[in-house]
Amino acid sequence: MKALSLLGVVALLLCGNAQACLQQESENNNSESRADGPLCSGVAVQAAIGSRTDSDWYVFDTTSTGNISVSLSHGNNADFDWFLYRASGSYIASGQSSSNPESGTYSASPAGQHFIKVTRYSGSGAYQLSVTFNGSGSGGGGEPEPEPGNCSYGARPSKPGGLTATIVGSSSDTCVSLTTPAVLLMGGGADVDAAFSNRIKPHIKGGNVVVLRTSGTAAYNSYLQGLTNAASVETLIVNTRTKANSDYVDWAIRAAEFVFIAGGDQSDYLNQWQGTKVEDALLHVYNKGGAVGGTSAGNHVLGQFIYDPDGVLGAISSEAVTDFCHETVNISNDFLNLALLNGIITDTHFEQRDRMGRSAVFQAKLGSTGRVVAISEATSMFVTANGNGVVDGANEVYVLRADSQTQYQQTSCGQPVIINNLLRYKLLPGQSYNLLNNSTSVSPTRLSIDGRSGSFYNPGNPY
Repeated sequence: MKALSLLGVVALLLCGNAQACLQQESENNNSESRADGPLCSGVAVQAAIGSRTDSDWYVFDTTSTGNISVSLSHGNNADFDWFLYRASGSYIASGQSSSNPESGTYSASPAGQHFIKVTRYSGSGAYQLSVTFNGSGSGGGGEPEPEPGNCSYGARPSKPGGLTATIVGSSSDTCVSLTTPAVLLMGGGADVDAAFSNRIKPHIKGGNVVVLRTSGTAAYNSYLQGLTNAASVETLIVNTRTKANSDYVDWAIRAAEFVFIAGGDQSDYLNQWQGTKVEDALLHVYNKGGAVGGTSAGNHVLGQFIYDPDGVLGAISSEAVTDFCHETVNISNDFLNLALLNGIITDTHFEQRDRMGRSAVFQAKLGSTGRVVAISEATSMFVTANGNGVVDGANEVYVLRADSQTQYQQTSCGQPVIINNLLRYKLLPGQSYNLLNNSTSVSPTRLSIDGRSGSFYNPGNPY
């Protein structure tokens, strides 16, 4: 039997069981619900940040009220930040400077479950995280405590200078009892009145609505209030990370029963909102049983996987199929990770802009378990907690997925894409598809892609 290392001895003394103390990060810990742990007081964790979309969550329990101290050290060519949370609510302390190590202390935090999130400001590479607190932290791990119900958000914070926030209706939080979450996927172009009046209105029961965007107007306010009978509708122009981390924006989103992300630029949304209070507040709305939705770019950021052009031209089908690693096809992840959209990438303006080819490439990049949910213009899919997604509007929703007959014949960089027998479901208004178990009354057809040919679809009309 090998001798214990000094670190192992320390862990044994602190936790009573060497294996109970986390010493090495294990992926995937990119969300609060997947937090790695338990952390033991004073026992360092070795970990790494690999990309701009990577974030690491850790969990630990304190046994009594007391100070919590955090130290995060990393390589000289990187700048990483940390955020300390209780089991619910916004972060209570953070280290967001350029210091190395990035250290700080929160005084006299109550006993209970806590979380640490580590994110990248710049660079990538290895880091070491150490947290000291009252208690060994050996009893944690599991799921976070349930999100608190509505009506517990206190007074609305002061609006920071520079934030554009326009509201119609009451400026107070309206108390609504929610049960299970829902997601609204809209395809861009004309909005779908029926989705708001027949799906969102009964779900939010006269609660509050927030519209999120990084540019544009408050034109949604009166429109949505009229269709949903909401107590208020507020449009927030959150175009910087500073605004995304403001208490005002955090409060407004958390207090809402429905948050709708308008069209725009999904890469800009990720750049300004990922790893901020906006991301956490959106998850809070979903977890407390609210509805989260979006159209066009706002739809794109809802899936577990996100088409993220981020500064390059948009992907078009005729180009994407010519090279599996075409420069316009970039996929990010780890923004919201909503359970209803697990393993899913979305697409929008679908039939109108002939996006079947690029979405087939998206599906191939996700692999055999990945799915595409593609919404045409003036069309929506409303997904309830049981996974059932029903279509409203004027056009179609398409679902692409693989089965045992699907063949990824050629998916190599620099080579045309060849995919055989991909399943393609075409859902008309009133029809449905269950995103949790893939059940539907709609029969699929088979779609093949051959990027070597100018006529790359089989059948010739894939719609």
